[in-house]
Amino acid sequence: MWFLLFQFQHKALAAEESVGAFQKLPMVMPSVDILYSALRKARRVSPTKGIANAAKRERNKGAKQLDALMKELAVPLRMYKENFPNKKHLHPYERSLIELTLGDGNYEEVLGKVDALRKKVISVGKEHASLCAKSTSKREAEERLSEGREKLEEVFRCDGKAVDDLLDIAKILRAMPVVDLETPTLCLVGAPNVGKSSLVRILSTGKPELDLQLPIYDSRNSNGSHCFQLPEFPGDRHTCLLRRHDDDRNNLEKLTLAVLSHLPTAVLYVHDLSGECGTSPSDQYIIYKEIKERFSDHLWLDVVSKCDLLQESPVVFITEDTNADNPELAKYRRMGPDGAIPVSVKSEVGLNEVCHFMTSEG
Repeated sequence: MWFLLFQFQHKALAAEESVGAFQKLPMVMPSVDILYSALRKARRVSPTKGIANAAKRERNKGAKQLDALMKELAVPLRMYKENFPNKKHLHPYERSLIELTLGDGNYEEVLGKVDALRKKVISVGKEHASLCAKSTSKREAEERLSEGREKLEEVFRCDGKAVDDLLDIAKILRAMPVVDLETPTLCLVGAPNVGKSSLVRILSTGKPELDLQLPIYDSRNSNGSHCFQLPEFPGDRHTCLLRRHDDDRNNLEKLTLAVLSHLPTAVLYVHDLSGECGTSPSDQYIIYKEIKERFSDHLWLDVVSKCDLLQESPVVFITEDTNADNPELAKYRRMGPDGAIPVSVKSEVGLNEVCHFMTSEG
């Protein structure tokens, strides 16, 4: 039922926006490879045929070789500048990945340095090619050629680090997980150690792709008719959502919020009331209320994990003030939010209900 509605919402958005820009990034050569290749190709450039005068011939060859060297260095730089996307034109999800992974402004700064290097190469190359073309003797032309070659090599070696930085950026971005806007996305959200990873292993049909922070899974029902992207958010190995202000969150928490903010996402929120996860039920309740209110327009399913470990009496941490409990919090401590499905991966309680909810059409 909600699957069909959610699928429709995804396709409507996909018609307007798209992701996958990182997989289209051009291959970036190391700066030293660009330089050596350019020097090698430029040296093979011959003077124009039919020039009998030695001075003119050397002058012609020098100007042509410097022009060729300039172009061999500048062309890949121009290609990088043109084919790395403007961050403003990216899908908000991919903009968030750039900012969270590379830091705010670093992507644009590196691209700016690459383009500045291109402009400098063109300026120096044209200047020295012109000087070579004005030589009055064969020896002067040879000297001008040598000087121009050395100057271009110096410029590229000095500022070529920008190219190597761009190479590193391309590797990082190309490895980022791709989210298909045509496929519904289901996010498991909750405090650390509440059992999200265990649920992912049960719900996924494939092995996790542990690429950076956002593995992508497929989840299908028994006849394979439905497919979800199921991002496993940091749980057992990393911090997920803790009780703190957004400005104080780490990048992994921000990534969770970025996906919820920028992608049409269904939420499977996992609660652990057993006392095992390390986050008190009271703190989980406060985090949950904040996130539920913030993303109230999302399709939502609550799951209480480790239900086989729950006691008849709710777990109360020593730091909690039970006298200050409101009735809703007291009820949450016992059974979680209204409508939550009790689940145990160990005894397989509730797993069929979760899968049925995910794949139900009726």
